[in-house]
Amino acid sequence: MTKRFNIDPDIRKAETLPASFYKDSQVFEALKEYVFYKSWQFIGDESLVRLPQSVHPFVLLDGYLTEPMVLTRDAQDEIHCLTNVCTHRGNLVALNAGKAKKLRCFYHGRRFDLAGTFEHMPEFQEAEDFPRPCDNLHKFPLKKWGPLLFAGLQPSFDFQEVIDIMEERVGFLPLDQLKLEKTLSKDFLVHAHWALYCDNYLEGFHIPFVHEGLNEVLDYGSYKTVLYDHCNLQIGYTNEATEVFDLPEGHIDYGKNVAAYYYWVFPNMMFNFYPWGLSVNVIKPLDAGRTKVSFISYVLDPSKLEKGAGSQLEKVEREDEFVVENVHNGIRSNFYKAGRFSPTRETGVHHFHSLLAQFLSS
Repeated sequence: MTKRFNIDPDIRKAETLPASFYKDSQVFEALKEYVFYKSWQFIGDESLVRLPQSVHPFVLLDGYLTEPMVLTRDAQDEIHCLTNVCTHRGNLVALNAGKAKKLRCFYHGRRFDLAGTFEHMPEFQEAEDFPRPCDNLHKFPLKKWGPLLFAGLQPSFDFQEVIDIMEERVGFLPLDQLKLEKTLSKDFLVHAHWALYCDNYLEGFHIPFVHEGLNEVLDYGSYKTVLYDHCNLQIGYTNEATEVFDLPEGHIDYGKNVAAYYYWVFPNMMFNFYPWGLSVNVIKPLDAGRTKVSFISYVLDPSKLEKGAGSQLEKVEREDEFVVENVHNGIRSNFYKAGRFSPTRETGVHHFHSLLAQFLSS
């Protein structure tokens, strides 16, 4: 990595990441190693391996990281996240989700237990110094929050710090009761750089200009952003006391009309909590000009769907897409170099750009 980026820590003086960041193919590739390999990803929920002795193969950020992985739940009811690549000749081990007592490579018969430990390999009786630790399947760090699962390739921070931060405000919710609602979950293809989509998410500055319906629900004047080390929070308050959280006494926001908690986790995850439940957004780079945005909905109270700030999510998404794609086209201009941050409204974007510059320089 030869290019370095610098974001002034004083937002009053800082400039945004330059247009070259979004246009340079080498930077786009470097983000894999310096950002995505060093952070965490949402990989689904524990229903993927609901029963003991079950497996679920998947590809992490297919089209970008394209890392073959497999979730397993062993006989002791412990969940593991393993590489899905056989340590013999690199064949995929698990091809289908379902019940399995062992992981067995169909190429030459190498066998592993559901924790990834090597067990048996035919025709290796004469091999010296075998098996070795490297003959086990690599085990990835895994964190569980309620039913939600998160994995990292080589994470440089502990995801528990993020969980603890989110727990401070939404820990009163019965997260173990979150139910995946596939009819409300959807993928969107956005013709723009993935980081531009995050830029847009990380500020409420555009809401009065882009989201007329959402602006009628949220109180723009009291919209608030709170920064943490590897995540931040936007709080959407409302003057209407209809669809708000029923916050318990002692809660940090008790007595306030909170319509939504919008958590962003570096680099590409959003956790949007509404009175009806949770909308998880995962921003998946495909190439420098295309991004897949996955909306995954978990419902707690169906009666509150399509009410308040958590309603018409697809409409809001389409409005965001329109803006982000136009920004992507605009920064292709030879006459745009970089912008400035609003010190009052774009602290989240400044935080994101600072983290990107920091990780790319590591």
